[in-house]
Amino acid sequence: MNTEEPFGFTTEQVHGGTIPDAGHGARITPIHMSSGFVFDDFDTARDRFAGIDEGYTYTRLGNPTNAAVERRIALLEGGTEAILVASGQAAATVAFLGLLAAGDHVVSASSIYEGTRGLLLQNLGRLGIEVDFVDDARDLDAWAAAVRPNTKLFFGESIPNPKNDVLDISGVADVAHRAGIPLVVDNTLATPYLVRPIEHGADIVIHSASKFLTGHGSALGGVVVDSGRFDWTTGGGRFAHLTGPDRGLGGASYVARFGPQAFAVFARDVISSRIGPTPSPVNAFLIQQGIETLSLRVERHSANALAIASWLEQQPEVTSVDHAGLASSPFHDLAERYLPRGAGSVFAFTLAGGEPAARCFIDAVQLFSRMTHLGDVRSLILHPASTTHAQRTPEQRAAAGIHDGLIRLSVGIEDAPDLLRDLERALAAVRNAFGDTGREARRGPATDHTAGGPAAVPPVTASSGTASLRHALPEQHVISEEI
Repeated sequence: MNTEEPFGFTTEQVHGGTIPDAGHGARITPIHMSSGFVFDDFDTARDRFAGIDEGYTYTRLGNPTNAAVERRIALLEGGTEAILVASGQAAATVAFLGLLAAGDHVVSASSIYEGTRGLLLQNLGRLGIEVDFVDDARDLDAWAAAVRPNTKLFFGESIPNPKNDVLDISGVADVAHRAGIPLVVDNTLATPYLVRPIEHGADIVIHSASKFLTGHGSALGGVVVDSGRFDWTTGGGRFAHLTGPDRGLGGASYVARFGPQAFAVFARDVISSRIGPTPSPVNAFLIQQGIETLSLRVERHSANALAIASWLEQQPEVTSVDHAGLASSPFHDLAERYLPRGAGSVFAFTLAGGEPAARCFIDAVQLFSRMTHLGDVRSLILHPASTTHAQRTPEQRAAAGIHDGLIRLSVGIEDAPDLLRDLERALAAVRNAFGDTGREARRGPATDHTAGGPAAVPPVTASSGTASLRHALPEQHVISEEI
């Protein structure tokens, strides 16, 4: 479409990157379920393998359905090119290996997804790649002090999981760029609707597309987005694989041949295509269907989460709530700066009664799903200390703020009063089991609630519970049941 004015985000998430189906006029991008693609003749095959003809050769290298999703995500993130892969872990792997080699070094925020931490420490560590973690990501001097001559990238998450401790993207980017190093940001929990890290200095953005981009929990996928802005010739020859002569390019370098897209082409052609984390076109189709309602969902996710966080902060059984949208959060200033549309829906809170109280609480919910996933339209609940962070020592968990009573929520798009009733039901179970505040749970072993736990908790009725919960919240945080 030709227009003199740029389209808004929601319009782009529906129409962006679309190429009309010339064959049949399908309005929705078709699912191209073909492993390979026919060449018209000898010369066509030769030209496609040489990169002269932009047609497709093999789905591992590119597929029209996947490419449509790539164009749309690149557009929404403000990047030049995107690479769709099979999962968020694959996206992190492709992004890292597109920059790193044996003997290189990474500086990462400490507060990141445990799967990414494991990838850096175990998988890349076996390749001779080292990593240093910055415990206080707001300490820009600590980022600068961690840089070595062999440092190749900085890494952080825009909204870290599960503590909602917002990253100072532009501050970290400035430190990285002064050292000639790119900043890679995982934007999974924020999505480009809440923040576009490239606009704040990030050079590469990754996503687990399985989460909010898809939204419906039925497909896996990941994406790497290149800003096209980083000057790979800086940094004292750190990126010789992009700036030096390459036999596959006839002696030219990736920077000389592809300019701003040097990293994206290398990551796609040399890393992704050879490792092979290719998403099924069916998954690509499902991801695109989710993206078309992204802004509507994330707006509701964020409003629901803030309402719940505000309510939880008032409960005597809760010792802390980690949500940057709250004025009490030490990251509230960063949320106001980077996330004016909301601080997302994934956050944590801690019960005074430790693991026994958390066990009782989680077993008592009925509307929240007990599962490991994020960004679903359904609300989800998990106990990190016994699941996602179980491989860390108690001391490591304590240092990271992952206490035994900490519970992670991924708040969905259901009606907020219904979610609050479910959480009130769970708090009532804790009170019934451990007393008014749940602090008694610290004194003894976990109680068996299978017989008299959640089922014995009186229901919160519409006449009493809903009214009291609504009254406990700021009016602007309440979402009407009629929405």
